[in-house]
Amino acid sequence: MPAPGPDAPLRLPPRCNKCQASPVAWTSPRVDFCYDCLPGGPFTTPPCRWCGTTNDYFSQGLCVLCHPRSPQRAGSCKGCLAWGVYPRYNWTCWPCRWWRTHYPEGTCDHCGRLARIGNSGACRLCVEQAQITQEAGRALDYAGANQHSQQLFLANMLFKRRVTPRLAPQPSLRRGPRARNANTTRVRTGDEPWRSRYKNQLPYPAGTGFDDEASVQLALFDMAPDPEAVRRRALLEDSELTRYCAAVVDDHAERYGWSVRQRNDVIRSLRLLQTLRENPTAKIRASDVLQLPRYDGNIVSTIDVLADAGLLIEDRPNRVEIYFAAKAANLPPQMREQLELWLNAMLQGSTQAPRQVPRDPQTARVQILGIVTVVNTWVEAGYTSFAQVTRADIEHALEPLNPGRRHAAELGLKSLFKTLKGRKLVFANPTRGIKTTTFTGTIPLALDPAVIRTELNHPDPVVALAVALVAFHALTGKQLRAIKLTDIVDGRLTIGDRVIPLAAPVLTRLTAWLDHRNQRWPNSLNPHLLVSRRTAPRLVPVGHSYPWKGVTLRPQALREDRILHEIHATGGDVRRIYDLFGLNVDSATRYLKTIEHPDLANGGKPGGAPIE
Repeated sequence: MPAPGPDAPLRLPPRCNKCQASPVAWTSPRVDFCYDCLPGGPFTTPPCRWCGTTNDYFSQGLCVLCHPRSPQRAGSCKGCLAWGVYPRYNWTCWPCRWWRTHYPEGTCDHCGRLARIGNSGACRLCVEQAQITQEAGRALDYAGANQHSQQLFLANMLFKRRVTPRLAPQPSLRRGPRARNANTTRVRTGDEPWRSRYKNQLPYPAGTGFDDEASVQLALFDMAPDPEAVRRRALLEDSELTRYCAAVVDDHAERYGWSVRQRNDVIRSLRLLQTLRENPTAKIRASDVLQLPRYDGNIVSTIDVLADAGLLIEDRPNRVEIYFAAKAANLPPQMREQLELWLNAMLQGSTQAPRQVPRDPQTARVQILGIVTVVNTWVEAGYTSFAQVTRADIEHALEPLNPGRRHAAELGLKSLFKTLKGRKLVFANPTRGIKTTTFTGTIPLALDPAVIRTELNHPDPVVALAVALVAFHALTGKQLRAIKLTDIVDGRLTIGDRVIPLAAPVLTRLTAWLDHRNQRWPNSLNPHLLVSRRTAPRLVPVGHSYPWKGVTLRPQALREDRILHEIHATGGDVRRIYDLFGLNVDSATRYLKTIEHPDLANGGKPGGAPIE
């Protein structure tokens, strides 16, 4: 029986009798199986007899785009003739589906078609044509717009021109008319996502959403946009993104005590992102937000808003990954891939042999530095893979290194080759049997008490408090940044299992800092003791350099000075400094060796003067 022609009507093919998933190969002549399930198969599907494509075969010799009953075949809307509708929606676009439930069927006064007729006597095609040609400040001209011809369009597209005023220079932080006119009252909960929390208040049009898998048209060549043109466009045009995130921005400004300037910066950043994106419905990558400083945007607050709104794709590399990329940029590709495998096991852990838990990023950073030191020697010798490295190569590369750098290189190479051997990327572990070099630590040195007294009386209250906490109680920089307001109760500081009675000079500076913080950031919800201008409107701790930037003392040197003074004042009582500062045996022994050192007499300080 010959196959039907292109104009012959085709019915919806039944499912395959075997897999019940794909349609049957042919309905005329009748075949009850698909090509994959035919007896003696699977067989290669034939090319489409209409378009000739060899992919996506559907049934009756046609592909999914050519078969009239295919769910992926696009066609014209029954109501407005717009292109881009599918049979599963009865060949009707979204606006025409609404028209079918609100307007009666009749004859259009302008085009004479039998369709759904609106209150103006025009069908939807004539209405859209009139809106396209409408002039500003004039009514719709149905007769003139449809007199000679009609411009067809794509289905489910919006043509209404939006007019949005410029951003007010000093808007109120109170909830605007959009929120006041909402039909539902916002009830904020702690564990409810932002999208469901504000689903009745986010006024983005129906049918548009944000998708992290949205397709983007690739650029022929990259060209940086004009910053001034981008600023003007962002101020004049509103976007789906700003309307979607309006409630989240208002809530952040209210909860975290944002200033008017900070709120305006975030709204400007959202408009800039909508202007710069290739696809208006795609979610936003954090790497795109990092480009905002060129256009006077706000990075951290914008990322917080997008994350709470569920529109952020986190793709920012951490500090160790950036450091690794800089150090391994010139290595051979195979070596770099092997190092990336090892680094992933260090940072993320591994359940595959050899199993290991995630390591501290600083540990990985130190070992990367040690590995790169010796790897460059092998690259210069012509090596392209770690499988070529022998034990003699390792010993030759480690020989000229100083003890500290050699110790880090040995630890890094042992960890690297252990991982590569477990993944069967090297034949043998060349570091097996190599003894780790004993690392002799530095000798702690005392600081000048006059410099410490000067910093204790620093005019900035946060600097005076940080110096006091480290100088009197030997806190580490990490512990100092992690202290929360609830950790201090009745003059006692709790750090883990340790309860530290705060000294009187520390309490004085603590009171001064809390008064300053309450005066400058009265609405801040940040639970940490130390906050800055960047962290006050957020919940994150301060950075590593705060508040030590511009201070002559470093927290590690100040901590060592305090422990050194204690070990000399107690005559070498190791148990006391162990209980007082939380040191282990090796660290305590390092300070104990300074008692007999001739340059550290008189209590470990020049002149033996204590700190007051």
